[in-house]
Amino acid sequence: MITENPNKDAMRYIDNARAALKLAGKKDRNYLDEKYVHTACGTAYIGVLKALNMLFNIKNVPKKKGRKSIEYYQEHLSKIDKKLLTYLNNAYHSLHINGYYDGVTEIKMIEAGFENAILIINALKPYSKNGI
Repeated sequence: MITENPNKDAMRYIDNARAALKLAGKKDRNYLDEKYVHTACGTAYIGVLKALNMLFNIKNVPKKKGRKSIEYYQEHLSKIDKKLLTYLNNAYHSLHINGYYDGVTEIKMIEAGFENAILIINALKPYSKNGI
């Protein structure tokens, strides 16, 4: 679904990811169901990429054919905003690598990834239509 507000669209991914995490259940310091953690982390990470794609479009970053690698995002974001690059690296490791690929279920680590994702999306709000 394409929306007029990419920032709102990116936050929709975060909201959907949070809903998936609720299905995982919690016990002590971990989520119980790895399947839902995989889904949630993958969905949240896509929200980050949606937000960054919006920024790159605004900043006229050259588009790459095919799938974009993390290096593509890191290279171009390092020229635009170093703080956002730090947030991206944190979200990438927490959500994409640890949560999605490795299946880490530690609540604090996953929540840290979500916090970094939200920091990126919120930082890009001013670029979005109506700032929403």
